[in-house]
Amino acid sequence: MTSRLHSTDRLPASARASHWNAVIADAYFPLDLTFRDAARFEGRLELGTVGDVSLSRLRTEPVQYERHRHHISVSSEEEYLITIPRQSPVDFRQLGREVRCDPGGFILERGDEPYRFSYSGANDLCVLKIAKSVLATKLRNPDRYCALVFNGREGIGSLFTTMAQQIQAQGASDPFSGAVLARHLVELLALTLDRTSDVEQGAGSSVREAHRRRAEAVILKDLSNPDLSPEAIADAVGISKRYLHELFAEVNCTVSQFVREQRLRAARDLLMMPSPGQMSDIAYRFGFSDQAQFSRLFKAMFGQTPTGFRAEVLARQQG
Repeated sequence: MTSRLHSTDRLPASARASHWNAVIADAYFPLDLTFRDAARFEGRLELGTVGDVSLSRLRTEPVQYERHRHHISVSSEEEYLITIPRQSPVDFRQLGREVRCDPGGFILERGDEPYRFSYSGANDLCVLKIAKSVLATKLRNPDRYCALVFNGREGIGSLFTTMAQQIQAQGASDPFSGAVLARHLVELLALTLDRTSDVEQGAGSSVREAHRRRAEAVILKDLSNPDLSPEAIADAVGISKRYLHELFAEVNCTVSQFVREQRLRAARDLLMMPSPGQMSDIAYRFGFSDQAQFSRLFKAMFGQTPTGFRAEVLARQQG
């Protein structure tokens, strides 16, 4: 990950406010900034990209950021900011919710809705920018998780915040490993939001969601098993096969389709690695009956054969 550095160092006092407004608009999206003392304001922003995720470290004096309707009217793609404060609390208001997030937590901000974001003390923030189209592949209706505070100190939330900050600080060795890291980071974010939010749900829907998540975990753990079947998955979760099919139908998917897609994604990730092995071994490793079936399904999902995809990866690595 190649980082860009922006700073107010060496800028005259009269230029700092306008310069920082432009920096923030370029890194995230247009916002109105209010400074406690514009002439003495100090800011530093390290910005980089890994796969589909923009990662930045933002260190500034106290400031307030506001997103208004006139900013949103010129936006082309819906995006989210995920902010992890590391030095002092942040206050956030959006969609009628007003929350305070202390260091150790994180919040999700919608870029296509007005909001106000501020901190009254100097802060050090890790900020991710992710397109809604990317997060929505891992999580149904991500909008419902905005303006809530999530625990980044424990469990999966801790894994997510730690990984985000490590990637921001260290980056990735090449674009292909970066793409893999980004996908895993988005998956961790989706799991954290899904499991730890206080979004109000009925007891019945919460139980069904928990059962589906357990089924997905069983599948992801056993992708290499050629005998992985709806019956085996239902038995592992302790539910009926019929109920299992109903759970996946609720998210417009079948059990077999989910298994197949996860196997293909895992195979694609492996093909990005330096020494993935023989194509036939990869096919068998992820539960496909033969290399021809693997190649056909891979092309149907990703638009090119595994061999063609691997050749493209090698060409880019060597170029």
